[in-house]
Amino acid sequence: MRPFTIAEANLAINLFNIDRLKFIERAPVKHQCSGDYFYGQSDGLELGIQAIEGAYGAALREILSPGYSLSEPHRALLRRFWLFQHLRTEAASRRSVEMANATDAVIGDESNNFRLGIKQAVQIAMGTFSRHIDAADDLKICLFRNKTRTPFVTSDDPAQLTNRWHLEIKRSTAQSFGLTSAGALLLLPLSPSVLCLGYDGDVYSIPHDSGWVQIHRDADVCAFNQHQFLNCRANIFVRDAEDAPLVHRAFSAVASFRPKARHKLRYAVVEGREGNFTRFREVDRANLENHEEALVHSQVIHARPNAWPRQILFRTKGGAYTDGSAAGYVRRATALKEQHRAFRKEITP
Repeated sequence: MRPFTIAEANLAINLFNIDRLKFIERAPVKHQCSGDYFYGQSDGLELGIQAIEGAYGAALREILSPGYSLSEPHRALLRRFWLFQHLRTEAASRRSVEMANATDAVIGDESNNFRLGIKQAVQIAMGTFSRHIDAADDLKICLFRNKTRTPFVTSDDPAQLTNRWHLEIKRSTAQSFGLTSAGALLLLPLSPSVLCLGYDGDVYSIPHDSGWVQIHRDADVCAFNQHQFLNCRANIFVRDAEDAPLVHRAFSAVASFRPKARHKLRYAVVEGREGNFTRFREVDRANLENHEEALVHSQVIHARPNAWPRQILFRTKGGAYTDGSAAGYVRRATALKEQHRAFRKEITP
């Protein structure tokens, strides 16, 4: 958060609270997105986090220096830091807790096997990070330099996953998308003037020069900022207090697009059994009470922005891969990794 803090001193920051629609100047940086023992009291985990943050901090100083050209080692680091940041914030952990508690409420498990606390959720997330650290390694990376008077903003949940192809040209209305989906876009603001974008090169084409894309239109910056407004939990962070009216107006313009819920539960009960197979039928929650066995499926609800930066272009005759299952469309890397499944390529968009 340092580049977004006042005078980049990492001591105080200006924030806009979306619940109270209130701008707060010079809020202490400490505990804005975390808290005491947020990760538990594991020395090993704390040391691992410090190593990742240290590597990112050193890379960021280079990235923000004049004349910098994006290097392959920094591309690799930015992919993995995005994943780390995407999983570890308090906002992300609270979503996991809410989802688990909703499942527990349906199951009615008195042992609380499905209930999570914030610390447990973030520790699980760090385990997920270590097991799937390469999940975004196939994505291309570029940097956007903001040449406008509208700054990039960040938030309490800054590392955003979205998917323009899925949201605009979705071929199955029942499917959601995830990190391995075709058309994935990873957003991470690095400073008020620089934003990192990871993208599926088989679906999108983003012309750049030495890894840089120049932005000269305020509308393109606003389109990127929308993802912070639509997905943050409570707070938007901005470096300069004079940008308060701009942030308030920009949030108000898209507030109605924020999802009312972040996940949806669907239920199915046993309809019949044939040999080793069990057939389930989807029902509403009220009809679960008379069944001892059921499936509970949780689907993430993604925000839909009303505009996209014009630099994110669809590739002519791009490709996405599917085996016709509920996994939906995945990227080439996943199709190659899971060759036991009969993936076929389909042309996008």
